[in-house]
Amino acid sequence: MSQKALIVEDEQNIVDLLRSYLEREGFEVEEALDGNTALRKIEHFEPDVVVLDWMLPGLNGMEVLRRMRVFSEAYVVVLTARSEETDKIVGLSSGADDYVTKPFSPGELVARIRAMLRRPRGGRGGAVPDEPENRTLTFGDLVIEPGSREVVRAGEPAGLTALEFDLLLTLAERPGYVYSRSRLLERLWGEDYFGDDHVVDVHIANLRKKVEPDPPEPRFIQTVRGVGYRFSRGPWG
Repeated sequence: MSQKALIVEDEQNIVDLLRSYLEREGFEVEEALDGNTALRKIEHFEPDVVVLDWMLPGLNGMEVLRRMRVFSEAYVVVLTARSEETDKIVGLSSGADDYVTKPFSPGELVARIRAMLRRPRGGRGGAVPDEPENRTLTFGDLVIEPGSREVVRAGEPAGLTALEFDLLLTLAERPGYVYSRSRLLERLWGEDYFGDDHVVDVHIANLRKKVEPDPPEPRFIQTVRGVGYRFSRGPWG
């Protein structure tokens, strides 16, 4: 069965270009020129990946992303003509998996999509809660349930995106082990991901806001300067 891609972009020339590249790669492609149409197509077409322009008529890309995350775990690549760091952070913190700044190479974009789709979304596939690797992980008031993909801190749901959960679980399963950015990219984005490794830092910052009691002074997710990140060994009392 061919994989499905939805292009959400109000510039028809970009839509046509991306459609030709994606169809050449065997994707079934649909398009939407505005945010409201995009939400309807995401619900009914059920794409595997959404290429989402940030600046759209009607609902903008950020609002589309926020609303679709209620009912869809499709991979999302944000297209933006704005290269400011805040735009990248907002896009990733809203649940996007990657971003591409215009002008871009359609070949590179398709290669990134292929790399993402080779990384199975953690929420799919029917985890079995009784398996050893799905045991509950508890670190003080932080509780991670791999089977149900739920995270609770201080008794409240953390509200992680799928990628944030995968990142947290990767770190928490091996407390004290230092992961380089490149190693995290390889595990979570795929071996042939060739985007900016700063995407890891952005997701770590978003994750800390949701699970750390004091994000500027992280207790769980520690930075190892010049190397990467590790999950603390505790103590948790």
